[in-house]
Amino acid sequence: MVRIIYRLKDGSAQTIDASPGENVMQVAADNGIDGIIGRCGGYCSCGTCHIYVDELWAAALPEPSFEEDEMLAGAPAERLPTSRLGCQVRLTEALDGIAVTIPECQE
Repeated sequence: MVRIIYRLKDGSAQTIDASPGENVMQVAADNGIDGIIGRCGGYCSCGTCHIYVDELWAAALPEPSFEEDEMLAGAPAERLPTSRLGCQVRLTEALDGIAVTIPECQE
């Protein structure tokens, strides 16, 4: 299992156990995490699953693809150096304990 810590807009946090191979957006949707919409269903074409990955974990992720970078450029929330699309963060055992923060807005 891979633990994900979601830091919610209200300042609280929720920890969810997921399976390797799942992505941060789908796990949020499956578990009712508020603030991650994922309107396109994980096809990297809408930007409504924008997250901020904690700095300690950001370096463990591969660089964003061109498509992800383009979607983040148009995201309504401020883009930070650790901004990613949750649908593009595929979970592995090495990411156990990853923490992400949900931005104030997605649309």
